[in-house]
Amino acid sequence: MGMRALEQTSFNGPEDMRLVMDAPVPVPGPTEVLIRVAAAGVNFADISKAHGTFGGGPRPPYLAGFEAAGEIVAVGDGVADSRLGDLVIGVGDGAFAEYMVLPTAAPVPTGWAAHEALGLMVNSPTALAALKTLGNLTAGQTVVIHAAAGATGQAAVKIAKHYGASVIATASQGKHEAVLALGADHVLDSRSDHLAAEVLRLTDGTGADLVLESGGTLEASLTAAKRVTGRVVVTGLAGGEAALTNWDLVYRHQVHVIGFNLGVLIGAAPHIFGELMGELAALIAAGVLTPTRPTTYALADGPKALAELEARATIGKLALLP
Repeated sequence: MGMRALEQTSFNGPEDMRLVMDAPVPVPGPTEVLIRVAAAGVNFADISKAHGTFGGGPRPPYLAGFEAAGEIVAVGDGVADSRLGDLVIGVGDGAFAEYMVLPTAAPVPTGWAAHEALGLMVNSPTALAALKTLGNLTAGQTVVIHAAAGATGQAAVKIAKHYGASVIATASQGKHEAVLALGADHVLDSRSDHLAAEVLRLTDGTGADLVLESGGTLEASLTAAKRVTGRVVVTGLAGGEAALTNWDLVYRHQVHVIGFNLGVLIGAAPHIFGELMGELAALIAAGVLTPTRPTTYALADGPKALAELEARATIGKLALLP
């Protein structure tokens, strides 16, 4: 039996992603589950993989996508048959398809639809880890959140405000109202050449306690962070690579620079990831994190969705519907 799926055929970017009609349906391994994909999340990592810039990423041709939610339709040995029919979300390989194998699957929160749970295994954990696990954000501190209109940025604004922080967000001009509606205290133009100066002005010259750097603004983030005690958590490189030398750290930017990769956190520190997901569940129960309302595209329009995300033309979560 074959299935519809999006195959990345080169490292030339999403434009070389094509719809195939007869991809083999994957078979779950001993501890895996097979889901019928109801909705697949679109992420910047998908763009990096399509350009060949994702560390350890797949080589073409490969089935694209890695985040999806759907109903369990088959289980591998060692997985209880009672899970059949469960609505779950997880990450794996080949999410832009009608069926996908998940090595680990978490239940979709009660009352949530599959598409509303997208982000709970990628964007929300990234935001929470950057703010709390690595960023050590506390009440009364100031945090700068770049790309605040995106899925991870939106989650970060909500979480930071819940924990009592003052939020300085950045986004392109047309997205400022959406970010303010999330609770941000200030929103700066992400395309400004004076981001660091604006942050220093808003913090009476001291700088921010924490900066969430997602790519393309590293120099501004380092300059905007408070000397000695300020932290910059780097969660991505959506704007391309940036160089930082030991000379910079000694003579220009005396701040804490922290690298973050969700996959590495899961693999290297599973106990910390478990605690993180427990805290995330508490935020959902408290109503801090609510069902997402992603912008949806048909599976065949996956290249279009990725192109719009790459062009920073979207707000919030994007989803493909097989």
